[in-house]
Amino acid sequence: MITLRQLRYFETLARTRHFGMAADQCAVTQPALSMQIKELERELGIALVERRGNAVAITPAGQDIAQRAEAILNQVRDLSDYAHQQQGVLTGPLRLGIIPSIAPYLLPAILTAVARHYPALDLQIRETQTGALVEELVRGDLDAALLALPIPQPQVETMALFDDRFLIAVQSKAAKGWTGGDLRARMERERLLLLEEGHCLRDQALQFCHIANMQSRKALAAASLTTIMQMVAAGHGITLLPELCAQTEVDRRRVALIEFPDDAPMRKVGLAWRRSSTRKDDFKALGDLILAIKQPDLSDRG
Repeated sequence: MITLRQLRYFETLARTRHFGMAADQCAVTQPALSMQIKELERELGIALVERRGNAVAITPAGQDIAQRAEAILNQVRDLSDYAHQQQGVLTGPLRLGIIPSIAPYLLPAILTAVARHYPALDLQIRETQTGALVEELVRGDLDAALLALPIPQPQVETMALFDDRFLIAVQSKAAKGWTGGDLRARMERERLLLLEEGHCLRDQALQFCHIANMQSRKALAAASLTTIMQMVAAGHGITLLPELCAQTEVDRRRVALIEFPDDAPMRKVGLAWRRSSTRKDDFKALGDLILAIKQPDLSDRG
């Protein structure tokens, strides 16, 4: 009989294309993983993998089987989720992904609120960039993700939570030069500090600033908002900073925040989950909890 273990091992191998990596992700030895995949091939009567020394190639039939295995494993996860949900809203394990430009600023408050209102919830956190979160969400490695919307993925359902407006962060010494006039035109004359490729915050800033060619001679990239804010404080450029991050990242003695007079750019923050998931009540309850954190006057209700 085909087992879920065999399907999980093969789906992981098909995704990683590496026996060692697949074995690590499945928390087994490489020989054990290889043996289970050979058993699966024998049971199905077809070759799934072409073994070429250290390299791994998935056969055409194997690629189809891997997609079917992923769908089956997701259905099994949804079945387990359904059973957990019968025990009450937000109970048991829930794997939540969060993007780096949200996690440090909301996660501590989320964990505190979960401990207070839903002590039976085992919230497991994964922080990484949007692309990886969406892939892991669709694959079933995550239950939900807190990120910037929209998510152009038909297998994903979303719940908008709040708007997070952008502010212009400049060195305090230069703040007077930003009063009045066209702020967008002024920004074009400055060096724009951005996060590295892969961060949705970078893409949002570029889209707002209409920088098609990246202004490579002006723009600089950094790995974190903390690094960017230190560079702004030292006078090496400006940046667009989400208001959510301002309280933590901004030293008001060294950095000034400029508000747009009207039509301020913003990002929409929300929750995302697999459309097929049976835990929608959980995700809506978690979304309501996050909204209460953003609106302190609601935090003591219920």
